[in-house]
Order: sequence, then C-alpha cells, then structure tokens
Amino acid sequence: MSTRDTADGSYTERLARLEGARWKRLLDVQAPYRWKLRRAVGQRAVLDVGCGIGRNLANLGPGSVGVDHNAHSVAYCRERGMTAFTVAEFRDSEYAAPRSFDGLLAAHLVEHMDRATALEVIGSYLPSLRPGAVVVVITPQERGYASDATHVRFCGFAEVAELYSTLGLTVSAQSSFPLPRWAGKLFTYNEFVTVGSNG
Repeated sequence: MSTRDTADGSYTERLARLEGARWKRLLDVQAPYRWKLRRAVGQRAVLDVGCGIGRNLANLGPGSVGVDHNAHSVAYCRERGMTAFTVAEFRDSEYAAPRSFDGLLAAHLVEHMDRATALEVIGSYLPSLRPGAVVVVITPQERGYASDATHVRFCGFAEVAELYSTLGLTVSAQSSFPLPRWAGKLFTYNEFVTVGSNG
C-alpha cells in the first residue's frame, strides 16, 4: 500500500483490524465517541462522507447513508447491514437528491486531502443538505495525525474553521475530545470536533 492510498482493500483491512482489536472490544472504548456523536447530530438523517467501514454510520439516526471512495469499505458496510455507496453509486442514487439530509458528518476525512480537494469534496455534498442542517467535521490531533501514513494535511481548529468559512458554513462549537487539547500530543485518539450548520 502506498503511503497515500486509502482506496484499496488493504486499507479496509487495516480499519477493520484496528476497530476489532480485542482490548477495544473489552473496554468498549468507542462508548464516549458514540455519546459525543449522538450529542452532535441527534437522531437526524445524516450523510456520512468518508464513512470507511461504518464505525460512525452504525450509530447515526434512521435514514443515514454512508459514502466512501473505497469500494471495499462500502462492501464492508453493506455486509454489516448499513446503507452505503461509492461516490459514483451515490451520485446515481435517489439519496443524491437535493435537500435529502438533516446533517453531514466528515470524520477523519479532510486530513487525507489537501485544502483544495477537501473544499471540493465537502462542497460537492452540501446541496444534499436541508437548510439548517448540522455539519460535523472530526479530525485527529497530533498523535493521531502521526499514526497514519495516509494523512496529508494537519487540520486543527483553525484549518477546519477556515474550510467552513470558505464553504459558507457557520461554526457553532469546537472542542477537544475526549481529553483536553494538551492530550493530543500524547493520546492517539484525541480529536478536534467542529460542529456548525449550513444556515
């Protein structure tokens, strides 16, 4: 796998291996993240852009849909009973109709892209949102960013806020989760969470 390749089967296998680690299952380490996600998006129908193998998609409200450029990850989601599409499949589906979703989630997505690509990708899905939809972007802090060779651009609070501003979105809250900001240099799973809306 090349250092920037997130589209092949080995990347899907890596995600599945990380998610299925025995210690993570025994300790249910995803519980705080599920709580934070429910708090941010509630039970809305959310478009999960860059859904990967469905870690977040599995915990979103009814009518939520995932989209990912990795066909292997999309197949993995479908095997788990989730509604997920490749980018091309989504564009050809009934879900791509304007104003179809009450929210958009981009978790661990924009750090895999340069700024221009991130703007293009996120921007291309904004027509799918209803007015007042919640938009949530989650990115890794320093230790998490360094843990994945496919990461391209560090996206902290300022970088994500700039994406929102350029796309005409409004930021309502930014937080460090699950630990304070200082922990991002030590704890792999500390995240920047930005919540806002399209109007």
